[in-house]
Amino acid sequence: MIYSLGSINADHFYRLSHLPTPGETLAVETCTRMLGGKGANQSIAAVRAGARVVHIGALGPDGNWMRDALADAGVDVTHVTEAGTASGHAIVMVDASGENTIVIHPGANRALNPSQIEDALRDARPGDWLLMQNETNCQGEAARIARSQGLQVAYSAAPFDVDTVRAVMPFVSLLILNAVEDAQLLQELSVVDVPIRLVTRGAKGAEWVDEKSGKAVLVPAFRVPAIDTTGAGDCFAGYAVAGLATGFAPAQALRRASAAAALQVQRPGASEAIPTAAEVDAFLNAHD
Repeated sequence: MIYSLGSINADHFYRLSHLPTPGETLAVETCTRMLGGKGANQSIAAVRAGARVVHIGALGPDGNWMRDALADAGVDVTHVTEAGTASGHAIVMVDASGENTIVIHPGANRALNPSQIEDALRDARPGDWLLMQNETNCQGEAARIARSQGLQVAYSAAPFDVDTVRAVMPFVSLLILNAVEDAQLLQELSVVDVPIRLVTRGAKGAEWVDEKSGKAVLVPAFRVPAIDTTGAGDCFAGYAVAGLATGFAPAQALRRASAAAALQVQRPGASEAIPTAAEVDAFLNAHD
């Protein structure tokens, strides 16, 4: 079982010829609204990878359609509560090459409380996983509760904040960062005291670093034409943790996650673009 403490956002996508520069006004080519948020994306990715997922989060009174979308994707939404504030949302601008710029309003994602976390994790068992990122509050409380119950804790440290990472680190089993975040972390901290650091390096692939032994496993990326990179990191993280939770060795879990992300970036959108396990298997078979 994966318990996913994470954000749920309404993603407003605006596709443009290029990303605007300061002071520039551009007319969009298309605009759409989709379910997003790093937490929701990771939950859906983990479900499509074959894991059982319970999402822990909050929405405002305007968020029923997002709860329904999560449930329709196969995510358990029993512990998605309603807060007295608007749901989180994001403004996502995507250019012709697939690069993006994102602005986020946290909204209800920052309205969680420790009692909600305790209630959600009450039935968790040793060997289950807690998957988190940095778009909600209560990460520290959740990580502490999870570790006290014998869960593995995977923390996707984005958006990056060194103080938050430092507070959560004593409870983390698997720290997931991209190359920029990893460089920032190593610059701020002399010792990264976690068992495993998983670093995504874009076209260079992903690196699994065992901090105790110093050994590393590098899994190359698949070369594909990118249409939209939004949510690719979340897709990778959800697939990677689901792979580990369902018994794959690290190299195999990362290869599946890399294949899932390769499929994701060839489609527009975030959660709706996440591939199924069958699609990932077919892609891997074609690249053996």
